[in-house]
Amino acid sequence: MNRLVLAAQVVERGALRYTPAGLPALDLVLDHRSQVSEDGQPRQVAMQLKAVAIGAITRPLGALTLGSPAQFAGFLAASRNGRGLVFHLTDVHTPDDPAAPV
Repeated sequence: MNRLVLAAQVVERGALRYTPAGLPALDLVLDHRSQVSEDGQPRQVAMQLKAVAIGAITRPLGALTLGSPAQFAGFLAASRNGRGLVFHLTDVHTPDDPAAPV
């Protein structure tokens, strides 16, 4: 299974573009910060992750204010150049949204 759910903030958002198939696409950078437990010890986690949204999800993502917290869901895939990973977004929910991704 390849499924990721991450609480983060959009810190960078590219201009809306279109795929060769004519689908809208947005390139984003997400910032995540949290505290987790590793081997019984607290650990601070901070990271930035490249993300892409394709299709109808670009509309709510385009409306998000930079820096606003949200919960993102999707899957990980290799980047086009084969270096690193890209989080492909399939769902997004803000704190005031009653439904949360599962």
